[in-house]
Amino acid sequence: MMLASTKLSELFATKHDSPQQAKYPYDATLVLIALALMSIGVIIVTSASMPVADRLHGNPFHFAIRHGIYIVAAIFAAIAVLQLPMQFWRVTNPYLLFAAIGLLLAVLLIGRTVNGSTRWLALGPITIQAAEPAKLFFFAYLAGYLVRRYEEVTENLKGFIKPLGVFFLLALLLLLQPDLGTVVVMFATTIGLLFLAGARLWQFFALVFVGLLAVVALIVFEEYRLKRVTSFLDPWADPFGAGYQLTQSLMAYGRGNWFGQGLGNSLQKLEFLPEAHTDFVMAILAEELGFVGVLAVLGLILWMVIKALQIGNHALERGRAFDGYLSYSIGIWFSFQTAVNIGASAGILPTKGLTLPLVSYGGSSLIIMSIAVAILLRIDFELRVDGVQALNRGEKRKTKGSASNAKPKTDADSNAPGSTKSAGANAVSQAASDSSSNKAKPEDEGKAGIKAILARVAEEADND
Repeated sequence: MMLASTKLSELFATKHDSPQQAKYPYDATLVLIALALMSIGVIIVTSASMPVADRLHGNPFHFAIRHGIYIVAAIFAAIAVLQLPMQFWRVTNPYLLFAAIGLLLAVLLIGRTVNGSTRWLALGPITIQAAEPAKLFFFAYLAGYLVRRYEEVTENLKGFIKPLGVFFLLALLLLLQPDLGTVVVMFATTIGLLFLAGARLWQFFALVFVGLLAVVALIVFEEYRLKRVTSFLDPWADPFGAGYQLTQSLMAYGRGNWFGQGLGNSLQKLEFLPEAHTDFVMAILAEELGFVGVLAVLGLILWMVIKALQIGNHALERGRAFDGYLSYSIGIWFSFQTAVNIGASAGILPTKGLTLPLVSYGGSSLIIMSIAVAILLRIDFELRVDGVQALNRGEKRKTKGSASNAKPKTDADSNAPGSTKSAGANAVSQAASDSSSNKAKPEDEGKAGIKAILARVAEEADND
């Protein structure tokens, strides 16, 4: 019977206690999603880049090898950032903003020009696209500003406009490169974060309206942007000119059908589609893996975005406002950049030079996106550690309370076999304690004396 009850208690503990103890100190699902996207990126980038790599460098795996090196560097960078406490980001976010401004200014002064755009800093063999770290640093600053000036942002117009002034400065530097796509992503993320932080609705809608007007003005007053928009509206009007890239991308989507032509069987990657392994990698994925492959990638990115928003909610519930706002900004950033990239390659939006998060070829984007994922993991880790510490503190209090409320041994325990000497000792100690307690309480002695006198009076009355 005792053995059966022991087994039942073990089963109960296994069922109810082990999940609490077996929790990971980090979100393993988020890690697996990021690794899955990177793995898909390696496969598709390798397939899409082989023809152009063979023609330019004589090695069909040139871009695949570089992409693999970027992934290793991104993983090491993520591991390094994962060791940084969130307190580091809370303290340094104003300085990170200055770093972002410095990078954008350096690009304009000593940057490398590619395809008419000056967006890259060359540091020996390393090329950095300054807009990528600038995005992350600005979002960290914005999260810190919302924590420091929360009441101003939610109550008056002045606090609402201040971060927009910083954004307009960064947008001006980005437009001088020019890089309208990054400006649009940063603007959308800023709007979303201000809305989630509790900005007033009229301010929110006014900002959206002004932003749309600004984007329209930037498109109308730049001839190459206007050509992109007109070609986006009707790419088949000039399929071998302004609409060439989009028409080739649409052909890739059309050939993909439900399940694709098979991995490696794309025709558009044979240098029909420009930038097939960077901005238009989703078109090659759609052609080779079909609608199912596109849905799989979109599902993984959506899952990651939902994870980021959930981590943000948990952080706000625990009173970690900076962590929550930064998680929100990373989730909005990933989702909107994905929408712009796929929308451009599918003909839904005008063509923009934005990468697909964790999938497209590009060292700067891959490393910064991996660092963003590491920040999410760090936030989640600190939330879990706080929860475990709170549980441990509660258990310690319970242990101390039970120890203080513990009862002394009873007479039955002292009369157990083999405890005669201890019983005698207990009796002596108890008598001593009784005597000491009697000494300590003179009112009890007075009561006993009165009782004795009354008893004697009663006896004498009976004798009479």
